[in-house]
Amino acid sequence: MSELSAVYLPEATAGRLLESWRLDLPALLLVAVLGGLYGWGVVRVRGRGGSWPAARLVAFVLLGLGAIVVATMSGLAVYGRELFWPAAVQNVGLDLLAPLGLALGDPLRLAVEALPEGGAARVRRVLTGRLVRLLTFPLVSTVLVLATELTVYFTPYFATALRVGWLHELMYLHLLAAGCLFVLPVLTREQALPAWCTHPVRAALVFLDGVVDALPGLVVMTHGTLIAGAWYLHHAPPWSLDVHHDQQVGGGAMLGIAELVAIPFLLTVLAQWVRAERAQTAVLDRRLDGELAPLAPASQGSAELVRPWWETEGGEVAERMRRQGPGD
Repeated sequence: MSELSAVYLPEATAGRLLESWRLDLPALLLVAVLGGLYGWGVVRVRGRGGSWPAARLVAFVLLGLGAIVVATMSGLAVYGRELFWPAAVQNVGLDLLAPLGLALGDPLRLAVEALPEGGAARVRRVLTGRLVRLLTFPLVSTVLVLATELTVYFTPYFATALRVGWLHELMYLHLLAAGCLFVLPVLTREQALPAWCTHPVRAALVFLDGVVDALPGLVVMTHGTLIAGAWYLHHAPPWSLDVHHDQQVGGGAMLGIAELVAIPFLLTVLAQWVRAERAQTAVLDRRLDGELAPLAPASQGSAELVRPWWETEGGEVAERMRRQGPGD
């Protein structure tokens, strides 16, 4: 028993998972850099007299950076080398949950508002560049997320990363970057997507992405062959589940987390859609009020109305107004 306790970790209870932590220097450096840049941006915007919502700051720090810390340094990282399911939760947290938290903080808009005019222009040029446009094109980024998950689990990638430390860190970064390519452009207030990606289209894409994100967990859960089987068969502690059952639990966790993340993602897009519709309606109301203001020329004894804009301008909205008539 003393030999086993020296080789294997103690049983992974809920308490031990919460108490077990280990330092991951590359992940800590990434969190420090991202947090420092974001904090500098917030201070700069507020120092210029602008405002930055506290909710965005909280989402970026707690949900975004917090998910990275938990995935790479908590009990999930400690037990992920002996059990498959903590490693699966790690990976889906970096691929789905952390990108959502970072995107809710809208770092792209913060960079544009915080940087000088030249720097902001460069950021916008990068966002509209060919390579970024290609990688963030909705269908391309969705396929990249799916391909990343499938590549991790159904090629030697994951098994090799368990043995090679630097490749494991690269896999973390790969998962995080793949998730951000889809989520950041969808939620940012910057124009980072094609013009046809209106809010209804984005809502449909997010729904489709939720379905696609569930596929890796479903495949892992039902896959008959062990993933990184040689490693986990050799390192499985005596108190652990059967290795195949462990993989099923991991696939189920991936599936559940993917569906849970999809709900707030979709609700956020719907909320943005509602706000955009309200803003557009307010602008239209102000324009109508201005067009219908009475005009009293000096040459006439009575006031007359200016011709409404829908009688003199083209466009879909004007055509609809002409068809409906002023009474409608």
